[in-house]
Amino acid sequence: MKAEKTTTQTDRVDHELIWAAAHVAATRCQGDNHTMAAAARARDGRIITAVNAYHFTGGPCAELVLIGAAAAQGAYHLDTIVAMGDRDRGVVPPCGRCRQVLLDYFPALKVIVGTSDGLRMAPVTDLLPESYIWADHQLDAGESAPLSTS
Repeated sequence: MKAEKTTTQTDRVDHELIWAAAHVAATRCQGDNHTMAAAARARDGRIITAVNAYHFTGGPCAELVLIGAAAAQGAYHLDTIVAMGDRDRGVVPPCGRCRQVLLDYFPALKVIVGTSDGLRMAPVTDLLPESYIWADHQLDAGESAPLSTS
């Protein structure tokens, strides 16, 4: 009888993407200005990387910098993303602002997150339940907003 391979949550995780983010965190995040790295896989298979630009006024997170870096390289469709902290902090889930932006730009995006059982891929929609969908609330061209009658 042939033994069946059991599939764990980590089997579905993009380990190459995690390695890319970890490598950038270890080699490019030096000092307090760059403490997080992110890596994403574009639909065409390319891996795009970026680091945050920390600033006390709320500089952009690595995930947001990555969106711009991907666009600059012609990658407008991302399939999977992961963020890693410097100093061996491991996988870090996106903050609330990044979750909202990632959802708005890439509603089918998968996010690699850490759990007590290891790493797993989660749809960005699962990370932001009952979310506000920006595109659903935009007026069509020529439409005007209703006036309040209160």
